[in-house]
Amino acid sequence: MTATLIPPVHAAADKPAHRDSNVLRWLGAYTASMVGDNVYYLALSWAAVQAGTPSQAGLVMAVSAVPRALLMLGGGVVADRFGPRRVVIGSDAVRCAAVLTVAALLFAASPGLWLLALLAVLFGTVDAVFMPAVGALPARVTGRDQLTRVQGMRGLAIRFANVVGAPLGGLGVALGGAAAAFGLAGLLIAVSVPLLVSVRMRDLPTDVRTDLPTDVPTDLPTDVEVGGEAGGEAGPHPMGAAQDTACRATPWQDLRDGLRYLRGHRVLAPLLVAIALGDLGFVGPLNVGLTLLAEQRGWGASGMGWVLSGFGAGAGVAALLLTVRGWLPHAGRVAAASILAGSVAIGALAYAPSLVAAVGTALLVGLLAGLSGALCGALLQTQADPAYLGRVSSVAGIVSLGFAPLSMPLSAAAIGWWGTGPVFVTSATVCGLGGVVVLCSGPLRRAQLPR
Repeated sequence: MTATLIPPVHAAADKPAHRDSNVLRWLGAYTASMVGDNVYYLALSWAAVQAGTPSQAGLVMAVSAVPRALLMLGGGVVADRFGPRRVVIGSDAVRCAAVLTVAALLFAASPGLWLLALLAVLFGTVDAVFMPAVGALPARVTGRDQLTRVQGMRGLAIRFANVVGAPLGGLGVALGGAAAAFGLAGLLIAVSVPLLVSVRMRDLPTDVRTDLPTDVPTDLPTDVEVGGEAGGEAGPHPMGAAQDTACRATPWQDLRDGLRYLRGHRVLAPLLVAIALGDLGFVGPLNVGLTLLAEQRGWGASGMGWVLSGFGAGAGVAALLLTVRGWLPHAGRVAAASILAGSVAIGALAYAPSLVAAVGTALLVGLLAGLSGALCGALLQTQADPAYLGRVSSVAGIVSLGFAPLSMPLSAAAIGWWGTGPVFVTSATVCGLGGVVVLCSGPLRRAQLPR
């Protein structure tokens, strides 16, 4: 094979992410897909309630989590083997086709819950490969020094999707029922496909293989082809052990290699533990616990809405801060401090003396959680070898989307036994342990973001 080495672009030559048309096309695709997801979930919930009992509707809404949790690790392998852009494009195409098909069937007839359950299972199965690929994609569209800013932009996109998606879904239901809402969701997801096709992918960089396990060889030959067709996924890079091995190894070997890489990484291993603890402690209070707290305090649905708005506003401010600044010093220490301070705020939320105080506390929780989440995400992106990012993202996704939701029924049951205060404090303690993990890990505590 002729050696065709394409040197990576130096970070100094990179445009700021918010001025880079390539990044903005990726951001547009991501935003359209996320808004479509929000519309889809509202349409699914409405259609399930109309077709069955509340318990049956809840089962339809929950069934997608099973294939997502079971197949997520395999999805990370797929993303790394075939390239994140190809996987995201294929996943969005399948999701779009499935949702539009259900919309057409609902327009023509009333198939019942079985069709909705089938759609939910299909969506969860596709999500198992879609989500790890989404996590691996930012490192392939911009430089490492811009990944913190990209995490901020991604946070803004999520906030925008949460704010806009529900009203759009409600409008679709009002105009044409669940079928119209599903059709709208499919069209929004479809918007992402041509945008992703136009996104240019970078070659895998050669200077990010830090903290590799001792059993991964580093004396690799450099006479391999890098690059590939214009605008396509890059091929193996000079230092890319995982990419070179992927051509020969089985998917099972790739999975084991990825888990071994994570286990031996001095920054990523404790970082994933910290993320897991944060998610486990955060999901219950902010989903189930807040509803029960609002009911106990007499705030009502509108009061709960104000508290959630405070949280969303705080998270949006954190995302905007990182988008504008693009870098923060002492990322590991700042992440630990924001996790610890945020955990105190979560515990204090249950003891807020009034609705105004609760909204202010939720604003602080959102700001600190948004900051720590974005910093942890940026550290994950910059510390991981891009050749492993799909598998790294899949492990993080299993915790966030598989294990953390299990805390919701547990939180509800615990509040029934002991009340909101003790449960919120316990959840806050679990979150705080994530900050302790960061402080106790020297390499993670000293980790810096590139600039």
